[in-house]
Amino acid sequence: MKNRTIIVKGAEVTIATRHDQDYISLTDMVQHFDGGSALIEQWLKNKDTVLFLGVWEQLNNQGFNSLEFEGIKNEAGRNSFFLSAKKWINATNAIGLYAKAGRYGGTFAHRDIAFEFGSWLSPEFKLYLIKEFQRLKDEEARSKALEWNFQRTLAKVNYKIHTDAIKERLIPPRLTYAQTAVVYASEADLLNVALFGITAAQWRQTNSDQTGNMRDAATLEQLVVLSNLESINAVLIHQGLAAPERLKQLNAIAITQMRSLVGISSVAKLRGPDTSKEIKS
Repeated sequence: MKNRTIIVKGAEVTIATRHDQDYISLTDMVQHFDGGSALIEQWLKNKDTVLFLGVWEQLNNQGFNSLEFEGIKNEAGRNSFFLSAKKWINATNAIGLYAKAGRYGGTFAHRDIAFEFGSWLSPEFKLYLIKEFQRLKDEEARSKALEWNFQRTLAKVNYKIHTDAIKERLIPPRLTYAQTAVVYASEADLLNVALFGITAAQWRQTNSDQTGNMRDAATLEQLVVLSNLESINAVLIHQGLAAPERLKQLNAIAITQMRSLVGISSVAKLRGPDTSKEIKS
């Protein structure tokens, strides 16, 4: 998953994914605080911080070097004590922190640790951080749920295409011999003719008042079939079939699949009550 960002009290804070866990940039968190990145090392040398990090690693990291941790814990709190993220990671094999160089680098911490750091910086900042982080996770959860439902519906659609024997209206219309005899220079137009019965240019001539293109105006059913036709056309090309023959086969497939798709309730639900339209033959 790509890095994401949230805005916390005016600061753009990066959230990265590491080992399937969310890590928050401590470097971004301190950008509007006096002291900047130096605050991270100041926080790390605090004895309570070392104890917290040690307990977190013991709970979450089987490879944690507890022996080295004991040595660091005993030194923590002294005036001469110094601890950086890299030193902590190298000495204890810690996974709760990681340091990354480069343009989008900095010190990152597992969200549990980042929230603790937020408390040390400012209780108010921590609350805003948690609020924005939760908002991001809620949006991601909704997006994943929608994607899962769409994929599940498409799976049902494909099953329906292969098993449905119910006769419906012929959509699109069967092409004439003259239409199939034309060799279209564009493979995209070949698919357009197979499914819609016209080329993109012909659609624009008759729909000059509309924005976008014919595929933007297509129904969900047509887009599903179009996706299938693209895959089938690739197979036919590999088989060495000429364009006119491929056009005839693709048109026949489009008719069969659209027969099956028209009226499927799950597809109608995806379109929604405000946008659903009866497909005319």
